[in-house]
Amino acid sequence: MTIENGIQDLGGSLPVRNVQDLAAKISDEIPQRYIRPEIQVDPVSYDERLEIPVVDLSRLFDQRFSQLEMAKLHQACQEWGFFQLINHGVADEVTEKMKADTYEFFKLPLEEKMAYSQPPNSIEGYGQAFVISEEQKLDWGDMLFLAPRPIPSRKMKFWPIHPPTFRDTLDKYSSELQRVVIRLLGLMAQNLGINPEKLTDRFLDGMQGVRMNYYPPCPQADKVLGLSPHSDATGLTMLVQVNEVQGLQIRKDGKWVPVKPIPSAFIVNIGDVLEILSNGIYRSIEHRAVINTEKERLSIAAFHSPAMSTAIGPLPDLTKDSEAYYKTVRREDYVKFILSNKLDGKSTLDAMKLIK
Repeated sequence: MTIENGIQDLGGSLPVRNVQDLAAKISDEIPQRYIRPEIQVDPVSYDERLEIPVVDLSRLFDQRFSQLEMAKLHQACQEWGFFQLINHGVADEVTEKMKADTYEFFKLPLEEKMAYSQPPNSIEGYGQAFVISEEQKLDWGDMLFLAPRPIPSRKMKFWPIHPPTFRDTLDKYSSELQRVVIRLLGLMAQNLGINPEKLTDRFLDGMQGVRMNYYPPCPQADKVLGLSPHSDATGLTMLVQVNEVQGLQIRKDGKWVPVKPIPSAFIVNIGDVLEILSNGIYRSIEHRAVINTEKERLSIAAFHSPAMSTAIGPLPDLTKDSEAYYKTVRREDYVKFILSNKLDGKSTLDAMKLIK
């Protein structure tokens, strides 16, 4: 393959049963491959005061508030790895249309959705991700994963034609999120004390993957997970919750902290790539998705990473006065490594560390 072909032929996922269909046909007995005993011992924090930071993008560009807001952004990236972004400039109608079309896609009959199934050795399409063996535990959820950027690499055969507005909606959504991500990365670079272009240039023609998630209700919701604990192996993630059902939790100080989405906000998180590029100044964080007993949950996560032609390693400007804490590898090799492993905490980042 050529690098321009994106993530095709770099790895894929084994086919597994459709969870939405499975959930519709069972009453109480859950297949053993979905049972996660560790959930019973993982502590969850119910402290209402413990909430992820909120960052106002408009204040970051307002001289009256920018210094204080920049400090909030820097602290959120260092100490939390997560924040909610408000006043980001993405019109509500763009986001709401993306939510509506995602909801309509997952309501299609199974045979229509299966027309967009992932082929072998690719994660694009409808199905699951990071299933690498017949023995591993499975997540209670289905996904549609598409790679809208770089635009010349789009594989339109995976883009649904129903609902009929889906393709145009995703195109607009993709462009809006890319614009916000580049602005955010430029601000983060300033906080890191480097020329913004040293960071943003790596992402201008970078890869964007959009993962639309469907988590069916489960009668034994306390025994399954919608998404296994992991940190995102990419650079920067922007997530929206499609409906009112919460389920995202982050690991903070040894406990799982539920995230309560703010209406119209994006939930933004630092990925492993950004931790590596910042040489550990910014930190990715583990998160997971839990399931509701009665209601389905839908979310849309957009992952942003450097172009395939770039290397993944600490930015040279950040290792002039200190040693590098992470390896530098080819982007293609990094992606192959990610796709050949299951979701497992911060295992990807651990493999990249030079100093354990």
